[in-house]
Amino acid sequence: MKSEELAASGSHRKLRTIEMNRISVEEFREAEKLPLIVVLDDVRSMYNIGSVFRTCDAFRVEAIYLCGITACPPHQEIHKTALGAEDSVRWCYFETAEQAVEQLHQDGYFVWSVEQCEGSTKLQDLSTHPQSLPKGGKSDMLSALNSNENPSLREGHRVGVSLREGHRVGLKARVGVIFGNEVKGVHQEVIDMSDGCLEIPQFGTKHSMNVSVTAGIVIWEFARRFLLSAE
Repeated sequence: MKSEELAASGSHRKLRTIEMNRISVEEFREAEKLPLIVVLDDVRSMYNIGSVFRTCDAFRVEAIYLCGITACPPHQEIHKTALGAEDSVRWCYFETAEQAVEQLHQDGYFVWSVEQCEGSTKLQDLSTHPQSLPKGGKSDMLSALNSNENPSLREGHRVGVSLREGHRVGLKARVGVIFGNEVKGVHQEVIDMSDGCLEIPQFGTKHSMNVSVTAGIVIWEFARRFLLSAE
Protein backbone atom coordinates (compact mmCIF):
# COMPACT_ATOMS: atom_id res chain seq x y z
CA MET A 1 0.00 0.00 0.00
CA LYS A 2 1.36 3.45 -0.96
CA SER A 3 1.97 6.16 1.63
CA GLU A 4 -0.97 8.22 0.28
CA GLU A 5 -3.29 5.25 0.66
CA LEU A 6 -2.00 4.57 4.17
CA ALA A 7 -2.63 8.18 5.17
CA ALA A 8 -6.14 8.08 3.70
CA SER A 9 -6.93 4.89 5.59
CA GLY A 10 -5.69 6.36 8.87
CA SER A 11 -2.80 3.89 9.08
CA HIS A 12 0.81 5.01 9.41
CA ARG A 13 3.74 2.68 8.96
CA LYS A 14 6.88 3.55 10.87
CA LEU A 15 9.73 4.41 8.51
CA ARG A 16 12.87 2.32 8.52
CA THR A 17 16.22 4.06 8.93
CA ILE A 18 17.17 3.43 5.30
CA GLU A 19 13.97 5.21 4.18
CA MET A 20 14.79 8.49 5.95
CA ASN A 21 17.25 9.66 3.29
CA ARG A 22 19.83 10.77 5.82
CA ILE A 23 22.75 12.71 4.42
CA SER A 24 26.36 11.95 5.26
CA VAL A 25 28.56 14.11 7.48
CA GLU A 26 30.38 15.30 4.36
CA GLU A 27 27.11 16.25 2.67
CA PHE A 28 25.96 18.01 5.84
CA ARG A 29 29.10 20.13 5.92
CA GLU A 30 28.63 21.14 2.29
CA ALA A 31 24.92 21.91 2.59
CA GLU A 32 23.65 25.42 3.24
CA LYS A 33 22.45 25.92 6.79
CA LEU A 34 19.68 27.58 8.71
CA PRO A 35 21.09 31.10 9.33
CA LEU A 36 21.21 30.56 13.09
CA ILE A 37 24.12 30.25 15.52
CA VAL A 38 23.54 28.74 18.96
CA VAL A 39 25.62 30.03 21.86
CA LEU A 40 26.03 27.98 25.06
CA ASP A 41 27.00 30.23 27.97
CA ASP A 42 28.63 28.20 30.79
CA VAL A 43 26.49 25.09 30.23
CA ARG A 44 27.77 22.57 32.77
CA SER A 45 26.31 19.20 31.74
CA MET A 46 27.99 17.47 28.83
CA TYR A 47 24.79 15.50 28.28
CA ASN A 48 22.98 18.80 27.71
CA ILE A 49 25.74 19.94 25.36
CA GLY A 50 25.45 16.73 23.35
CA SER A 51 21.68 17.06 23.16
CA VAL A 52 22.00 20.58 21.75
CA PHE A 53 24.45 19.32 19.13
CA ARG A 54 21.95 16.66 18.09
CA THR A 55 19.11 19.20 17.75
CA CYS A 56 21.34 21.56 15.77
CA ASP A 57 22.19 18.72 13.41
CA ALA A 58 18.49 17.94 12.92
CA PHE A 59 17.73 21.48 11.71
CA ARG A 60 21.08 22.15 10.04
CA VAL A 61 21.98 25.02 12.33
CA GLU A 62 24.95 27.00 11.07
CA ALA A 63 27.19 26.58 14.13
CA ILE A 64 27.45 26.27 17.90
CA TYR A 65 29.60 28.62 19.98
CA LEU A 66 30.80 27.01 23.21
CA CYS A 67 31.71 29.50 25.93
CA GLY A 68 33.29 29.51 29.38
CA ILE A 69 32.99 26.21 31.25
CA THR A 70 31.02 24.63 28.40
CA ALA A 71 32.94 21.49 27.42
CA CYS A 72 34.14 20.88 23.87
CA PRO A 73 34.18 17.71 21.78
CA PRO A 74 35.53 15.15 21.60
CA HIS A 75 34.26 13.70 24.86
CA GLN A 76 32.49 10.46 25.67
CA GLU A 77 29.68 12.12 27.64
CA ILE A 78 28.98 14.63 24.85
CA HIS A 79 28.97 11.81 22.30
CA LYS A 80 26.50 9.79 24.40
CA THR A 81 23.69 12.26 23.62
CA ALA A 82 25.06 13.87 20.44
CA LEU A 83 25.41 10.48 18.72
CA GLY A 84 27.92 11.85 16.25
CA ALA A 85 26.33 15.27 15.71
CA GLU A 86 29.46 16.78 17.27
CA ASP A 87 31.23 15.70 14.07
CA SER A 88 28.71 17.24 11.68
CA VAL A 89 27.83 20.58 13.32
CA ARG A 90 30.51 23.26 13.14
CA TRP A 91 31.57 24.61 16.54
CA CYS A 92 34.12 26.92 18.06
CA TYR A 93 35.13 27.90 21.57
CA PHE A 94 35.24 31.34 23.25
CA GLU A 95 36.61 32.01 26.69
CA THR A 96 33.56 34.15 27.48
CA ALA A 97 30.10 34.54 26.00
CA GLU A 98 30.79 38.27 25.74
CA GLN A 99 33.50 37.49 23.20
CA ALA A 100 31.05 35.34 21.26
CA VAL A 101 28.46 38.13 21.18
CA GLU A 102 31.07 40.61 19.99
CA GLN A 103 31.98 38.23 17.17
CA LEU A 104 28.33 37.75 16.22
CA HIS A 105 27.74 41.50 16.08
CA GLN A 106 30.87 41.99 13.97
CA ASP A 107 29.52 39.37 11.58
CA GLY A 108 26.12 41.09 11.36
CA TYR A 109 24.00 38.78 13.52
CA PHE A 110 20.95 39.84 15.54
CA VAL A 111 21.55 38.36 19.02
CA TRP A 112 18.84 37.06 21.34
CA SER A 113 19.41 35.94 24.92
CA VAL A 114 16.92 33.26 25.94
CA GLU A 115 16.05 34.33 29.46
CA GLN A 116 13.24 35.56 31.73
CA CYS A 117 13.76 39.33 31.70
CA GLU A 118 11.82 42.55 32.05
CA GLY A 119 10.50 43.50 28.62
CA SER A 120 11.35 40.14 27.09
CA THR A 121 9.72 38.99 23.85
CA LYS A 122 7.54 35.92 24.26
CA LEU A 123 8.53 33.21 21.84
CA GLN A 124 5.10 33.15 20.19
CA ASP A 125 5.49 36.87 19.39
CA LEU A 126 8.78 36.40 17.57
CA SER A 127 7.17 37.22 14.22
CA THR A 128 6.53 40.79 15.41
CA HIS A 129 10.29 41.35 15.25
CA PRO A 130 11.02 41.18 11.48
CA GLN A 131 14.60 42.27 11.99
CA SER A 132 15.30 38.91 13.61
CA LEU A 133 13.96 36.66 10.88
CA PRO A 134 14.99 36.13 7.25
CA LYS A 135 12.51 36.68 4.46
CA GLY A 136 13.09 34.46 1.48
CA GLY A 137 11.72 32.48 -1.40
CA LYS A 138 11.03 28.76 -1.23
CA SER A 139 14.36 26.95 -1.33
CA ASP A 140 15.61 23.41 -1.66
CA MET A 141 16.57 23.41 2.01
CA LEU A 142 13.06 24.34 3.06
CA SER A 143 11.67 21.56 0.92
CA ALA A 144 14.10 19.20 2.58
CA LEU A 145 12.94 20.23 6.04
CA ASN A 146 9.34 19.75 4.96
CA SER A 147 9.71 16.37 3.30
CA ASN A 148 11.07 12.89 3.91
CA GLU A 149 11.51 12.48 0.17
CA ASN A 150 14.24 14.76 -1.17
CA PRO A 151 16.22 13.75 -4.28
CA SER A 152 18.69 16.64 -3.87
CA LEU A 153 19.76 15.39 -0.46
CA ARG A 154 19.68 11.75 -1.51
CA GLU A 155 22.01 12.49 -4.44
CA GLY A 156 24.30 14.64 -2.29
CA HIS A 157 23.70 17.89 -4.13
CA ARG A 158 24.46 21.21 -2.49
CA VAL A 159 21.28 22.61 -0.97
CA GLY A 160 20.88 26.36 -0.68
CA VAL A 161 18.80 28.85 1.29
CA SER A 162 17.84 31.56 -1.17
CA LEU A 163 17.05 34.91 0.45
CA ARG A 164 15.33 37.59 -1.61
CA GLU A 165 17.16 40.87 -2.22
CA GLY A 166 15.55 44.15 -1.25
CA HIS A 167 15.30 43.55 2.49
CA ARG A 168 14.01 46.50 4.47
CA VAL A 169 16.76 48.66 5.96
CA GLY A 170 18.15 47.09 9.11
CA LEU A 171 16.82 43.60 8.46
CA LYS A 172 19.32 41.02 9.59
CA ALA A 173 18.78 37.56 8.15
CA ARG A 174 21.27 35.90 10.48
CA VAL A 175 20.47 35.27 14.13
CA GLY A 176 22.35 34.19 17.24
CA VAL A 177 20.57 32.72 20.27
CA ILE A 178 22.21 32.38 23.68
CA PHE A 179 21.35 29.69 26.24
CA GLY A 180 22.76 29.91 29.74
CA ASN A 181 23.92 27.86 32.68
CA GLU A 182 21.55 25.26 34.14
CA VAL A 183 21.29 27.15 37.46
CA LYS A 184 22.25 30.78 36.83
CA GLY A 185 20.98 31.17 33.27
CA VAL A 186 22.48 33.73 30.89
CA HIS A 187 24.85 36.16 32.58
CA GLN A 188 23.46 39.69 32.98
CA GLU A 189 26.52 41.12 31.22
CA VAL A 190 25.69 38.98 28.20
CA ILE A 191 22.03 40.01 28.32
CA ASP A 192 23.13 43.66 28.33
CA MET A 193 25.09 43.08 25.12
CA SER A 194 22.22 41.29 23.37
CA ASP A 195 19.78 42.89 20.96
CA GLY A 196 16.79 41.37 22.74
CA CYS A 197 15.57 38.69 25.14
CA LEU A 198 13.36 35.75 24.22
CA GLU A 199 11.21 34.00 26.81
CA ILE A 200 9.21 30.78 26.62
CA PRO A 201 5.91 31.30 28.49
CA GLN A 202 5.41 28.79 31.31
CA PHE A 203 2.33 28.15 33.41
CA GLY A 204 3.34 25.62 36.08
CA THR A 205 5.06 25.76 39.45
CA LYS A 206 8.68 25.67 38.28
CA HIS A 207 9.09 28.34 35.57
CA SER A 208 12.28 26.68 34.44
CA MET A 209 13.18 23.98 31.94
CA ASN A 210 16.25 21.95 31.12
CA VAL A 211 18.54 23.96 28.86
CA SER A 212 18.58 21.30 26.14
CA VAL A 213 14.76 21.21 26.13
CA THR A 214 14.65 25.01 25.93
CA ALA A 215 17.13 24.94 23.06
CA GLY A 216 15.03 22.39 21.18
CA ILE A 217 11.89 24.51 21.50
CA VAL A 218 13.60 27.73 20.42
CA ILE A 219 15.57 26.22 17.53
CA TRP A 220 12.43 24.55 16.17
CA GLU A 221 10.53 27.85 16.44
CA PHE A 222 13.15 29.64 14.35
CA ALA A 223 13.14 26.80 11.82
CA ARG A 224 9.33 26.77 11.72
CA ARG A 225 9.01 30.52 11.23
CA PHE A 226 11.74 30.50 8.60
CA LEU A 227 9.74 27.88 6.72
CA LEU A 228 6.57 29.97 7.04
CA SER A 229 8.28 33.20 5.97
CA ALA A 230 9.53 31.53 2.81
CA GLU A 231 6.18 30.17 1.65
